Amino acid sequence: MGSEWFFVNGHSMHVQRSGDASLPVVVFLHGFTGSTATWQTIISLLEGKVHAVAIDLWGHGQSDIPENSSDYSMERQTEDLEQLFSQLELRKFTLVGYSMGGRTALGYAASYPERIQQLVLESASPGLKTASERSDRKERDAKLAERLLSEPLHDFMDFWGSLALFDSQKSLSERQQEAIRKERLSQDAQGLANSLIGIGTGSQPSYWELLSEQMYPVILVTGSLDKKFETIALEMKNLLPAVRHFSVKNAGHAIHVEKPEEFATIIDELVKQK
Repeated sequence: MGSEWFFVNGHSMHVQRSGDASLPVVVFLHGFTGSTATWQTIISLLEGKVHAVAIDLWGHGQSDIPENSSDYSMERQTEDLEQLFSQLELRKFTLVGYSMGGRTALGYAASYPERIQQLVLESASPGLKTASERSDRKERDAKLAERLLSEPLHDFMDFWGSLALFDSQKSLSERQQEAIRKERLSQDAQGLANSLIGIGTGSQPSYWELLSEQMYPVILVTGSLDKKFETIALEMKNLLPAVRHFSVKNAGHAIHVEKPEEFATIIDELVKQK
């Protein structure tokens, strides 16, 4: 994969591309504390089948860390992605987003549906339904951001990795767990804090009421061990006009990390059908 940087709205955004440009285009957006590195195994499994475009969202990986948290808002990030895709001359593509990246992918697709061939949401939600839920979550995200800036990053990542959401990752090999930790520790605390405040689940708009209007194919991917997001996916499935749901057995929140072969097969089959 080759690294490139593109100037978007006054900041430098890191992109990794691989595969012949004539192949079907698949764009990958990572989750919170992630980067383009999280997709390397998936992209290698799809070698020769897709033109892969992996992006470091603001405050993550090798992209810039804008000082103003408003630069991380859903509206701003989706506008910035559109600028980036225009620079990359991507007309239509499969957009894959994991967790925070899935929320961002849904926000982008809702604003720029003409770009979307199909939308793949891995362990992602359309946000919180009520203003009170968003307010409570915004407060919790602000406290997390304060914690990020007030303690050593490795202490925060010990806490983050111990969340029940990631329990299933404890069964991964020591090498895999170390790779996850290395990726998390490569982040910048200020960038993560800004991201939490700007595009945390409490700050983003709710897309629940817009789901019935999304006419492009949506593919929901969840792990059978991740009961919270399995439930969210089933709710979404009832509202989306064109939708398929894949529940991957014995996987938790990060299917692309825990069951990469299964996840890559899902992407491969979807791309083949187009």
